Amino acid sequence: MKIAIVTDSTAYIQEQYLDHENLFVLSVPLIIDDVVYQEGIDITDEAFYEKLKVAKEFPKTSQPALGEVYELYETLAKSGYDAVISIHLSTGISGFITTLNGISKDFSDIDIYPFDSYITSGPMGRMVEVALEMTEHKEANPKEIIQHLEEMRRFAEGYIVVDDLNHLVRGGRLKNGAAIIGTLLKIKPILRFQDGDIILSEKIRSQKKALSRVIDIVLEEVPSKPHDSLFYVIHCNNIEVAEHVKEDMLKRDSQLKVILCDFGPVIGTHLGEKSIGIGVIPKK
Repeated sequence: MKIAIVTDSTAYIQEQYLDHENLFVLSVPLIIDDVVYQEGIDITDEAFYEKLKVAKEFPKTSQPALGEVYELYETLAKSGYDAVISIHLSTGISGFITTLNGISKDFSDIDIYPFDSYITSGPMGRMVEVALEMTEHKEANPKEIIQHLEEMRRFAEGYIVVDDLNHLVRGGRLKNGAAIIGTLLKIKPILRFQDGDIILSEKIRSQKKALSRVIDIVLEEVPSKPHDSLFYVIHCNNIEVAEHVKEDMLKRDSQLKVILCDFGPVIGTHLGEKSIGIGVIPKK
C-alpha cells in the first residue's frame, strides 16, 4: 500500500527527512499589513521579525488555501498513492483539521486521514518523521500508523514561556487568558498545550526562573521517560537564550537528546518575539 504523509509548514522536520519521497508540505499563509506571505516559501524568520517590528496592524494567519489542498490530494491520487495521512498543527491554533475532516469524503480515488497533532513544531515534526518511517514498509497500514501517532500524541508535551502575553490574547489562542490577563503584569507565565489548547500552567516572576521550572517539569513531571524521549528547545528569534536552555538541560543529564529549533513565522505571530518553548515526545 502506498501512503503519503502530508503536513504543514509549522512542523519542524529534521533535515534527513526533508527529501523523503512520501513527504508533502502545505504552506500556511500569514498576512502582514494586507500582504500575504507563504511560510517556508517567500518569507524567512529574520524577515518576519523585521516586518513585525514595523507592522501597522497585528499580523494574522490563515489556513492553507483549499484549492491547493484539493490539488495536492488529487495529484497524490494520480501518482498512485492509496492513502494520505495529513498531520497538522493543533486545533487550538488553527481550524485546519476541522476543514480537512469536512472535505476528506470528497475524494473517491484516495483515502484521507486527517490527524490533529494537538501541538506544533518539533513534537509534531517527530510524528511526521515516524509516520514516514512506517510508510517505508510494504505492509504499512494507515490505521496502524494512526494508532501509533495517537500513542505518541498521548505522551507529547509542550511548554512555552512568552515575553508578551498580548499576542496570544489578541489572537484568541489562549483559552483562559481573559480571566488572568489583569494579574500578569511583570510576570512570565508558563503556558502548556492541553488537548490541543494553549492554557496557563503557572505564573513565575522572571523568565530565567520560568525556564528553569519548565526544565524541571519536562525532566521530572511528564509521563514520557527522559532517555526514551526527544526534547526540542524552540525559540522565537531568541537563539542565545535557547542555547542556554539546551546547555542547562544537558548539564542536568548529558545523555538527553536535545534538538534546538525555532518557531516559524506563523507560530511566532501568535507567541510573539523572544518566546521560548520546550517540547518533549517519545523517540519512536
